[in-house]
Amino acid sequence: MMKLLVSNDDGVHAPGIAALYEALNDIAQVRVIAPDRNCSGASNSLTLHNPLRVQRLANGFYSLNGTPTDCVHLGTNSPLADDVDLVVSGINDGPNMGDDVLYSGTVAAAMEGRYMGLPAIAVSMGERSNDFYETAARVVADIVNRMAEQPLRLDTILNINVPAVPYEDLKGIKITRLGRRHRAETMVESTDPFGRKIYWYGPIGGHQDDGEDTDFHAVREGYVSITPISLDMTARVHQDTLADWLTTQ
Repeated sequence: MMKLLVSNDDGVHAPGIAALYEALNDIAQVRVIAPDRNCSGASNSLTLHNPLRVQRLANGFYSLNGTPTDCVHLGTNSPLADDVDLVVSGINDGPNMGDDVLYSGTVAAAMEGRYMGLPAIAVSMGERSNDFYETAARVVADIVNRMAEQPLRLDTILNINVPAVPYEDLKGIKITRLGRRHRAETMVESTDPFGRKIYWYGPIGGHQDDGEDTDFHAVREGYVSITPISLDMTARVHQDTLADWLTTQ
């Protein structure tokens, strides 16, 4: 039986991680280590200037006063670590498609698993505030079963986004690339109760590139989107161009 480490960025009490645990606990040994609060947008941040404290909750989950990356690092590379075959992060309340993956704590937790040499999955819902976490959980369970039978030997993360529909209404799975968003709207200026200026991020940008092979298009059409994400960010196709530019007199 596979040993899984499950984390997220919505926090240890989020409904998505509970649904994921329920679906995976029947087919694998599951350990949950997740932030003690919502860490959406934490990306790959680490807690370096404060001690990390872990608490075991009544349901057996571990709560950590750190980031999603901290949680996976603790679960794979610390005295608290156990043998792990696969890291699963999610289920996120809302999509992580296109440019979202740069900021996503959900994807970052999976990245940390990959950095630790483990296969990793990040899973998110195609819409926010929905009641279809069970759909995404069943999708992940299907993939974990397939991995147990036939390991996927790719040095990538599987970034999965699932339409907010009943499982039976899914049209299938599409292998996709990341789309792109327009630039986010301007930050909003306001004041706090003491008259001091404060700022909030404006709404995220709309879809700029949502072609037929993108994650945006697949989810909109009712398909599960799976995008393989590489950790090597080297733009290899531009190495020769850069070398020529530097040597040009």
